[in-house]
Amino acid sequence: MSRRVLSVVALPVAVSLAAVAEGFQLFCQRGDDPEKKKANEKEEKAATSSQWKSTRNIKPCNLTGWWKNDLGSKMHVFNVDNNGTFSGEYHTAVSSAKSPIQPSPLVGSQHLDKDEQDTFGFTVNWKKFSDSTAVFVGQCFNGADGKEVLHTSWLLREKVDSETDDWKATRIGRNTFTRMS
Repeated sequence: MSRRVLSVVALPVAVSLAAVAEGFQLFCQRGDDPEKKKANEKEEKAATSSQWKSTRNIKPCNLTGWWKNDLGSKMHVFNVDNNGTFSGEYHTAVSSAKSPIQPSPLVGSQHLDKDEQDTFGFTVNWKKFSDSTAVFVGQCFNGADGKEVLHTSWLLREKVDSETDDWKATRIGRNTFTRMS
């Protein structure tokens, strides 16, 4: 019985080698034709993509507008261009500066992605009332309730008078922003 299996397995190999020796071009197993394979992959990708989009019902993340975080700070993103670049103003509700708080300019970039749960980053220069700068990185989420939420992490660098005080110059934190009505 095992001899039959070997001869059946060996027969196609021998026939294939003979055909190649005679100059015939061999195709791979059925369904492995490269042109058909490419067409099938494109069809599968299109079907999967449209099915995924329709079942998730996600709208694009648009950072433009007013946002408020869990500490009461507000940010206004003026406009996001086609490259993802944006600018705006940050109105902080918290500060350790001695001067009165003032709106501060922000500039950033959004990674515009196909799944619309975009990442972004921006810098806030507190130059109007403080000697510090903050950088935020985050991701936009469209929750099950349809509300947009920005989850961010930030670093704030405050100016210090000497290199020995460098250890206390940087703070780190997290904020969650929701769109204001």
